[in-house]
Amino acid sequence: MKTFYIPVIIVLICLNSCKKDDIANGNEFNKSYKAWLNYKSSVHNSYSYTQNQGSVFGYSAEIKIGVNNGKIVSRDFVSLRVRPDSTHAIDTTAHWHEENTSLNTHGNQGGELLTLDDIYTKARTNWLRVDPKNNDIYFEANNNGMISNCGYRPKGCQDDCVTGIIISSITAL
Repeated sequence: MKTFYIPVIIVLICLNSCKKDDIANGNEFNKSYKAWLNYKSSVHNSYSYTQNQGSVFGYSAEIKIGVNNGKIVSRDFVSLRVRPDSTHAIDTTAHWHEENTSLNTHGNQGGELLTLDDIYTKARTNWLRVDPKNNDIYFEANNNGMISNCGYRPKGCQDDCVTGIIISSITAL
């Protein structure tokens, strides 16, 4: 009876590790990158994407980047905070819009100005290249096959220690 369990355990381990192996060897990334290149071509490199940030401490933000012919033309930012009192009401703590000449005038509050080409480059050269022995590495492509979640977290870290990006939507401009 025990010999039956050994092959089952080996199969389960292999099935469980396939997703991480796909990330490690680039299969998921490469499929997503190909979907991005096809989409980019179909919309003439003019699109917007929405990035989401959040914290276990009640802070969240939504950043929408507009790209026209491969060049960033706008950025919208909204940040929210959940009140730590019994109401748990949500307050808007900042809200602004930048375009053309006003781009990047709000300092680091809106993060880096990145096109999706920049994000794929950063994912390939930075976020997916960290040491998997010391980090949990994430990659998802839930935006019609394009990047939706990419980054890493040091193993054992519990609060706000993910480096990477979450993209909730990608749409034609």
